[in-house]
Amino acid sequence: MKKLCTLLFCLLAFVELKAQMPHDAIYMNKKLACGALVYGTSSWTTYWENGLKRDNPNLGRLTTQSATAMIAYGITRDINVMAMVPYVKTDASQGNLMGQQGLQDASVFVKTKTKAYHGITAHGVVGFSIPVTNYVPDFMPMSIGLGAKTMVIRGMLSYALPKHLYVNSSIAYQARSQVKADRDAYLAGSKLYQTDQVAVPDAFDAAFRIGYLKKDNQIEFFTEHFSCTKGDDIRRNDMPFLTNDMTMTTVGIYGKYQPKAFGVNARVAYVTDGQNVGQSTSISIGVLYQFKIK
Repeated sequence: MKKLCTLLFCLLAFVELKAQMPHDAIYMNKKLACGALVYGTSSWTTYWENGLKRDNPNLGRLTTQSATAMIAYGITRDINVMAMVPYVKTDASQGNLMGQQGLQDASVFVKTKTKAYHGITAHGVVGFSIPVTNYVPDFMPMSIGLGAKTMVIRGMLSYALPKHLYVNSSIAYQARSQVKADRDAYLAGSKLYQTDQVAVPDAFDAAFRIGYLKKDNQIEFFTEHFSCTKGDDIRRNDMPFLTNDMTMTTVGIYGKYQPKAFGVNARVAYVTDGQNVGQSTSISIGVLYQFKIK
């Protein structure tokens, strides 16, 4: 039920030597780059129809798989740029809804930081994503994305603790464009709209992370919250739609090992609570390679 909204949560947070993601406090050195390939899978059998937790025998288990290529580059030690493109595939174990697959949305982020003060560093991130293929966004929950152009503004604070421990908190706002649906009219709440243009609700997300980071080893525990700023609910026994007010809270663990240029990492996350979303378990694993650009 939620593809684009949760994709960044399913991607891995590449760190230290020194691959990174828009929501962490890690930076590449100047002219240093890191390419990565990430495989992720997420599945659920139960979901929240508004606040009602239920299953759907016509779907069975919904599984979303993704393969993402990304690169991060250090313009300076304090300014980094990142780009990524995922290939996404969906499938249901029951019923006759056809799974979808294809390239989803290309994203570019710029991240910068202030000087540390008593171990505290402030960070700012600006990003933009746009669909790269003409997939059908309103064929939910089988669609591979929401199809909206999205601008993300994120603020973070990181605090370095003794014995290589750290904490990191962040909050972001996602401004999303209208989407052209594959229909001439649609219901949002109790109102009928005679148009194929759908206003996808804006959203925000927040996260708190605590972990251990030393040279080539890292382990991190995190909790994340995502919520739309407005929207309607899934109607009883109906399919989800682009206008739904989606909310979820996720907990998980992340680990990384990168002794030299090559590295691996993994992430496991579980949705503990939500509204108009599936209660999914997500697993990701990635390989990365660091190199210098002269």
